[in-house]
Amino acid sequence: MGFSGSLGGTTFQTLKLAASPSSIFMASLRIQSPKALNLHLSKFYFRRKTFPFLCRAQSTSAVQAAVSISEQAEKVSKTQWKAAIDFKWIRDNKDVVAVNIKNRNSDADLELVLELYERMLSHQKEVEWLRGERNVVANKMKGKLEASERQVLIEQGKKLKEDLVTLEENLVELTDQLQQEAQCIPNTTHPDVPIGGEDCSALRKMVGSPPQFSFTVKDHLQLGKEMDLFDFDAAAEVSGSKFYYLKNEAVLLEMGLINWAISEVMKKGFTPLTTPEIVRSSIVEKCGFQPRGQNTQVYSIEGSDQCLIGTAEIPVGGIHMDSIIPASSLPLKYVAVSHCFRTEAGAAGTATRGLYRVHQFCKVEMFILCRPEESNFYHEELIGIEEDLFSSLGLHFKTLDMASCDLGAPAYRKFDVEAWMPGLGRYGEISSASNCTDYQSRRLGIRYRPSQQDQSSANAKKGKGNQSPTQFVHTLNATACAVPRMIVCLLESFQQEDGSVIIPEVLRPFMGGLDTIHPKFGRN
Repeated sequence: MGFSGSLGGTTFQTLKLAASPSSIFMASLRIQSPKALNLHLSKFYFRRKTFPFLCRAQSTSAVQAAVSISEQAEKVSKTQWKAAIDFKWIRDNKDVVAVNIKNRNSDADLELVLELYERMLSHQKEVEWLRGERNVVANKMKGKLEASERQVLIEQGKKLKEDLVTLEENLVELTDQLQQEAQCIPNTTHPDVPIGGEDCSALRKMVGSPPQFSFTVKDHLQLGKEMDLFDFDAAAEVSGSKFYYLKNEAVLLEMGLINWAISEVMKKGFTPLTTPEIVRSSIVEKCGFQPRGQNTQVYSIEGSDQCLIGTAEIPVGGIHMDSIIPASSLPLKYVAVSHCFRTEAGAAGTATRGLYRVHQFCKVEMFILCRPEESNFYHEELIGIEEDLFSSLGLHFKTLDMASCDLGAPAYRKFDVEAWMPGLGRYGEISSASNCTDYQSRRLGIRYRPSQQDQSSANAKKGKGNQSPTQFVHTLNATACAVPRMIVCLLESFQQEDGSVIIPEVLRPFMGGLDTIHPKFGRN
């Protein structure tokens, strides 16, 4: 689950802050072993819009927090990782990649990537030639030589060394620029995904029908006021706008929703987790999220390379970073509960009022690591779990196959669930399920080693020690319960004429048997 101002998408708005066909683009992201490298920032920062450094997280890793944006652009900073990208494949399939970039409405600069790649290849050849010449000179100096001949060779060796140092530094800089630009290229797109904007998304399923009321419907803000469930005013004084206090039965409702969701998902074989809620910014990058302009959704921690998570997908994705998972352990299924923090930059209007769009909330997130050939199957399983959960609550909702422009960079395909919210008078996103194929695992370095039987059936070559060569896992994520929007749905869908709200039966055991929330103040 990603950002995009949504609780279920795979984007960061701009971590939109997102190859098959699946193999097409996935082949373009071949991971090399992650190494520390120098990152030349100037061209990268000035090609994109700069934005306030200390109040928004950067998708580039660990930049010195004490210097200003303009100073950073002139300095070389250390990156903590290196994405694995098959540049040769990108070059050989540039038309396919270009169409995908266009369909995804991505700002990736393919021409710059190809230009940097050719320059890097040229520099690599020069470096190899100079190294060879240096070795020739070194070998000549091993023999018996006249003093004058030795002096000539010493001068040649010195010149070669100086040229090599300069060229190697340039090569590192080129490689870093190439890496940073190529990391912006999005995942490929499932062939069945509709091409276009959000309006082009395809309806997969419609469940139930809008509830009918014989009285004037109230929104969750009015209901919450009458039942004394929220305090937005006090939270605004304490923390700022788009924060809130939950009170009385709303606290029980939040706890009940979390425990109910975890309990139900565990029945499907998921291991429960709580996660760190502060992560290194490099982990955010490795999960495939890139900032776009000033509307980043990530809160950074001033003076550090850390930020607050916007979804448990990020810390859960990091659990197996830089590891090889035994094939027998796959699939790995996790259900994680965490707080999530989002700036919601640019969000405005009546659709963002109350609990619908907030800066901090609780969420239960599902995450799967599996074999590549199984990811489509588990994607269907995830959306099926979500649909079962929301159906058991008695909600009216629809499931959408989201169009290409609405996919975040890591997502190969994304299904959204939008529930009817009577008080708002519209559908609102409450969940999503995304198949990220190996886009994230190639950055996180998560591999598995197929069994010998798997490899022999595929006639694959064996690696060192007669072991099967490793492959990258596929990762998937889906929202089991985004608490604030679920509270909106429940309050508005199950409100009664007397101002009370009926608690869905499946939640009652998780709320101490509470079946109804009653008004505490007089109704208007």
